[in-house]
Amino acid sequence: MTHRRLQLLPPGTLWPTVLERTDHALRCGAIQSIPTTSETIEHNGVRFQVRIITALARKGEAKGARPGANPFLPYDPDLFVADISSTHLALLNKFNVVEHHLLIVTRTFEEQEALLAVEDFEALLACLAEIDGLGFYNAGTIAGASQPHKHLQLVPLPPASTEPRIPVEPLLCSARVTGFTGTVPGLPFLHAYAPMEPCWVEHPAEGAAPLLERYLIMLETVGLLPRRTVDHPQRPAPYNLLVTREWMLLVPRSVECFEGISINALGFAGALLVKGAEELQVLKTHGPMTALKTVTFARPD
Repeated sequence: MTHRRLQLLPPGTLWPTVLERTDHALRCGAIQSIPTTSETIEHNGVRFQVRIITALARKGEAKGARPGANPFLPYDPDLFVADISSTHLALLNKFNVVEHHLLIVTRTFEEQEALLAVEDFEALLACLAEIDGLGFYNAGTIAGASQPHKHLQLVPLPPASTEPRIPVEPLLCSARVTGFTGTVPGLPFLHAYAPMEPCWVEHPAEGAAPLLERYLIMLETVGLLPRRTVDHPQRPAPYNLLVTREWMLLVPRSVECFEGISINALGFAGALLVKGAEELQVLKTHGPMTALKTVTFARPD
């Protein structure tokens, strides 16, 4: 039985609500931001932004945390931002590195490894319509996911300046697109690139279905689209998905870490997180693009 999904997010309200709820969460201690310093490492045409943790957060000792607990069921009301739709809600990331980091969470439990559905994309588009940001999805532990409950994520982008707002974007300008998808010559690993249609963000309810189809084509392009059978759930191999108002990038994953450094979708945007000077030196020695190449698969060309 199908039913019409109710859009609960009033236009123009998400960003003001994020600011208000962030202030509230900071005042009551619900957010435990991870302190970092930053450094730039230029490699293969990308000015990678590397954040170095200055005080390791012990998530297991956070207030209310229990081993094996699902932080989204029930969620902390002090981290609640908004009802995005009848199927998704937005929460603040409790252990954020970037300010105003949003989690777009399914109301009922779904596995993080499951295929994204039209409802997921409708919720993501609704948020992108309100906040010019980078949306991303870590499909499974190997892709850097830390929670088994399905959730997409969104970090706001800085205002336009002379520097790229996303470090990897200078490479994306040379993307070669044939039909619906393409590749980026400067990315030395298996991936699929696709442009976004502006109307998808302008009209999330209508844009979700074509965006879903584009996503499925990207999965098929890199050989990850699973067979649809009754006995086997639709669960592709691990991958990272990045989505902005202008483009999408999908990268299959082989392993989670490079020399002990965990890499999630933000790594493929050109943003990496390390736990100290030793891991920073590893990236300087080998180069961040080498790290990304090591945790992915070789390009067929």
